[in-house]
Order: sequence, then C-alpha cells, then structure tokens
Amino acid sequence: MSADMTLWPVLQAEAAALADRVPALAAGLGETALAPDAARGLAGLLRRMVPGGWLDLGALAERVFAEAPDDVAAALADLETITRLNFEPGGLVGTWLGGRGFHMLVAHRLAHRLWQDGETELAIAAKTGAAILGADIHPAAKLGRGLFLDHGIGLVVGETAVIEDGVCLWHGVTLGSTLMADGDRHPKIRRGAVLGAAATILGNIEVGEASVVASGSVVLRSVPPHTTVAGNPAAARGQHRHPYPQHLAALEIAA
Repeated sequence: MSADMTLWPVLQAEAAALADRVPALAAGLGETALAPDAARGLAGLLRRMVPGGWLDLGALAERVFAEAPDDVAAALADLETITRLNFEPGGLVGTWLGGRGFHMLVAHRLAHRLWQDGETELAIAAKTGAAILGADIHPAAKLGRGLFLDHGIGLVVGETAVIEDGVCLWHGVTLGSTLMADGDRHPKIRRGAVLGAAATILGNIEVGEASVVASGSVVLRSVPPHTTVAGNPAAARGQHRHPYPQHLAALEIAA
C-alpha cells in the first residue's frame, strides 16, 4: 500500500467521528468518505458535487477509478497537501467536505484518465459537467500529484499545460496561450512553484522549480527556478522567499 493510500483509514476515522457529531452529514459521508474503498469514495464525492449534466459522473468515476489506482493515490496526495498547507482547521475530512479546489482536482483526474484512454468525448463531457465547480481544466492537461489548489474558482488551464508535483495555485489563475502558436502552446509549471491569485501565464514558457508568481502578475517569459516575479509584464524581484519552505523540504527541493 502506498503512503498516499494509508490516508484513507485516517480519513474514514475522521469522517465517522464527524458523522456521529453532526448526523445531518452522515448520509453524505457514508456515500463518500465512509465508502468501502477510496475509489468508490471519490466516485461518491463526484456524484454529490456534480449533479446532472451530460453524464452520471459518479457512475463513470466508479468504473474509471476502480481501474486507475495511480489516479486514486494522486487524489489522496492532493487531499493531504491541501490539508497540510491550508490555514483552515478540520483535518482531512474538512478538506474532503469543503475543499472546492480538491473537488476540482478529483474531477480533472477523472477527465484526464478518460482522455488518456481515448474516450475523448466522455472526457469533454465530464469536464463540462464539472465546470459547475468553478474551474475549466482541459482534460488533456497534465497535472502532477500533491497539488494545493486553494479556492480554485476561475482557474483556467489549457490543453498542453503541465503542472508538476507540489505546485500551489490560487483562484483566478490562467495557464493560457498567446493565440500566436499552434501545438504545444501552454505553460509548464515546475515542481513546488506558487502561482498567486489572478496570475496569468501565457504561452509555451516555464515557471521554474520553487518559483513564485505574485498575485495579479502577467507572465510572458520563462521564470528561472527559485525566483519571485511580479507585475505586468512580470519581472524578477530582488528577494525570493517561498511561502512554504517545509513543503519544499517534503518535495526534496532546497529552499
């Protein structure tokens, strides 16, 4: 069992305690965090979070996640990272219940797996249904594990974008193209980078490992590793300070 999968019994214990304390949540937790296994729990979560639309997303997720243990483990890694870095209390079950960014990542992991498996129409339909959560992530976009998506509302991620492990993103971030190129045309965000609220990164450029893009910045050129940029157009600032040095240590990146 992977380290990520060991989170599941911890989550279940927290969920059981919460269901006892707040009976109104018992049915929802029973279908999700108290499901027999993580794959069915994530499917139940999507069934609760994304009603209606083109598809029964829960039923689709139950089939897909049962055959994709790596995606389930990646989702649990997201759950752990968001819980660890978020200032709000509540533990794993608090993120499970109220972490909108976490819900968006679970939906994308479903859509991306469908896309990778050649079920592109289902992938697009799943992405469209999940838009009710507040993000628009192309199902082809490649997302690493252990991401911290805080709030997530207004997030837009283009088709050829790459977000590596341990990246932290806030609401309103856009990973888009300049509309001046075909093919590989979206940003590559390297491990441990931080993208502040409403940051816009355009084109096939890189934001380097452990770099920080300040809120509201517009980035049109690649950002070197371990660099802070701000402004429109974004420019390097003299002092670089990552907000989560312990997170970098967990990723084995020097602060």
